[in-house]
Amino acid sequence: MMDSGIVPILLIAVVVIIVLSVFFSFFPVMLWISALASGVRISIITLVAMRLRRVTPSRIVNPMIKATKAGLGLNINQLESHYLAGGNVDRVVNSLIAAQRANIPLEFERAAAIDLAGRDVLQAVQMSVNPRVIETPVVSAVAKDGIEVKVKARVTVRANIDRLVGGAGEETIIARVGEGIVSTNGSSDSHKDVLEHPDRISRTVLEKGLDAGTAFEILSIDIADVSVGNNIGADLQTEQAEADKRIAQAKAEERRAMAVAQEQEMKARVVEMRARVVESESQVPLAMAEAFRNGQIGVMDYMNYRNIEADTQMRGSIARPEDRQGDNDESNPNK
Repeated sequence: MMDSGIVPILLIAVVVIIVLSVFFSFFPVMLWISALASGVRISIITLVAMRLRRVTPSRIVNPMIKATKAGLGLNINQLESHYLAGGNVDRVVNSLIAAQRANIPLEFERAAAIDLAGRDVLQAVQMSVNPRVIETPVVSAVAKDGIEVKVKARVTVRANIDRLVGGAGEETIIARVGEGIVSTNGSSDSHKDVLEHPDRISRTVLEKGLDAGTAFEILSIDIADVSVGNNIGADLQTEQAEADKRIAQAKAEERRAMAVAQEQEMKARVVEMRARVVESESQVPLAMAEAFRNGQIGVMDYMNYRNIEADTQMRGSIARPEDRQGDNDESNPNK
């Protein structure tokens, strides 16, 4: 009898526990009590409505408690609308509290816009209080004397909250500083001037207003390291001389080829002229034969012609001593 009476009581207790669990999970009574204890006036109906809108009440109430304690004067609708837009409510409230403590003018709407733009608004406020140092990579530039100068700089920047939305990032700052370093070194007459006065780079770069259109404000540019690189001017002159030499060699080879071709052409012309002479000489016997047939010359005339021809050959051999020297060399048995 006692066992049968305990079972219904246990069942009722289990049902009560389940009902209370469901009730407290849907109705955040403890969160409501914490809000009331912190001075945040919010009704339990508002918390239930958040559940219906699929908004986690703790994500709104806890930042609201911090904002109320800090005296920011925010309301539930502002925080809930920012949460529904996909923003980080807790980070925005923390940034507003940090800005208030640092006497930095920052409104909720601007902080929410910065957060929705994808930037860390809390980090931006911290950078406004504690500036950040950006170290540039080694920038190589060539002075007018052709010597390469390698410069590394450290840029101290502070976040500009007014330009965080739509402003350029750190990459733009680094690129602009590198451009200023190249321009300053390139305008120097000698690399020695850069080594003696590295502060001139900082002054020149700062005067150009490189932080325009960026989300930062440049406070200072310090030259961390300056070193001498290669002699770029000499290397370029060497390469140019080598290129000029190759061009001259190519032109000389072209002229030589043209001379060889012209020589071959002249030899061909000489052979052609000799052929014409031989052709002309071949007409002489034919003409003499025709003269014999016509009775224009006789035998004595022909003999006189042969005598004159032999005499001419003899005189020609006497007039060419190199032929005799060559004959003597061939007849000398000691050679």
